[in-house]
Amino acid sequence: MGDYPTRQIQNPLELTDQIFGPATQNEALRDEIYCQIMKQMTSNNIRYSMEQGWQLLWLCCGLFPPSNSLLKHIQRFLETRRRETLASDCLHRLQGALRTEPRKLPPHQVEVDAVQHNSIQIFHKIHFPNDTEEIFEVATNTKVRDLVRMIATKLGLISEDGFSIFVKTPDKVLSLSEADYFFDSLRQITDWTRTTKMAKDGGPVNVSYSVFFMRKLWFNVIPGRDLEADRIFHFPQELPKYLRGYHRCTKEDMVQLGALLFRVKVNNDKTQFVMIPKMLKELVPNDQLKAMSADDWKKNIVAAYNKQAGMTVEEAIVGFLKVIFKWPTFGCAFFEVKQASEPSFPDIVRIAISRQGVTIMHPKTKDVLATHPLTKIANWCSGSTYFHMTVGNLVKGNKILCETSLGYKMDDLLTSYANMYLNETRAQRPRNRRFN
Repeated sequence: MGDYPTRQIQNPLELTDQIFGPATQNEALRDEIYCQIMKQMTSNNIRYSMEQGWQLLWLCCGLFPPSNSLLKHIQRFLETRRRETLASDCLHRLQGALRTEPRKLPPHQVEVDAVQHNSIQIFHKIHFPNDTEEIFEVATNTKVRDLVRMIATKLGLISEDGFSIFVKTPDKVLSLSEADYFFDSLRQITDWTRTTKMAKDGGPVNVSYSVFFMRKLWFNVIPGRDLEADRIFHFPQELPKYLRGYHRCTKEDMVQLGALLFRVKVNNDKTQFVMIPKMLKELVPNDQLKAMSADDWKKNIVAAYNKQAGMTVEEAIVGFLKVIFKWPTFGCAFFEVKQASEPSFPDIVRIAISRQGVTIMHPKTKDVLATHPLTKIANWCSGSTYFHMTVGNLVKGNKILCETSLGYKMDDLLTSYANMYLNETRAQRPRNRRFN
């Protein structure tokens, strides 16, 4: 609290970690933290020290509650100091902590920064796939599922089902568990990244990160039903997969889609026709650019564009989605991995994960080499360099061994789809029993 000089200047987050870190892991220490803070604030005439004391107490009241025997003393302490700026909100946070599970980790940098600026509201920037962003208020006890619901409501989405919060660090993009507190999840990821970088580079490390809101699970997605979801999420998330050449499609489809994408970019400006040859990488799958000459692509795309006369940009976005929606690979997440289990397959295969399960594809011909429904996958695991999966039963099952740095993503996505399938199955059982 600044009452005594320290040997070296420390980051405020390092200090709050030292104060609250042990107590988040050990319930027996929590009363001691409350008592020490209140003791240093009693008969303390140093204004700067008192300000820091209130900030610490504010953080503490949001992290974990005291024991029942100490609770009335803390409430009395706060109630007799209502003139203090943070006293009322400390009481409010304390009541919230009594109703919820305690936090598992000490405060996040955003929380510390907020209270240091005497702000009892905490805001965080959320990015969206269409390159827009918005600021949302996130409380100390906001869980990831609460934030998902809050964002979906503010954006006017029909449903939040299938959406998730992702954290992007310089090395990874990780999905947050819905059941966790937002700031606990954030700390877990940034702390892990910091520790890894320190071990690799040595010395203190600043970890930059961004928080994204995106569709994770592709189910009940029907283009045109939720126009906001189509515009903000479905189109910008599916477009890169199409342009990277992950889907198998006909030349007629590619021409139609090229015309729709051209309209999304230029709307009704026909003077941009001359730019089509230079824009082909943004209109045609990468592996199909040489299927026609640049002039032929232009001629065909212009003809298809003219047939779409009167169409708006929004209609073109939905039109694009309606075409790829018909393909079996719509909504899949794709991973190129090195496989070492099936001699008849190429060394490098493309794995597509969806609500149907796992599909193994030839990366060049896009032929389906194998399909494994969720109900046939016995188990899976991952590490920093691999993803392993057993199809069939655990005793005589067929093992699929893959080398990849994205095993963590594949593991998490498959787990999420499996949980979704189990939840759907459980929801249907009572109905079936009643019917029977």
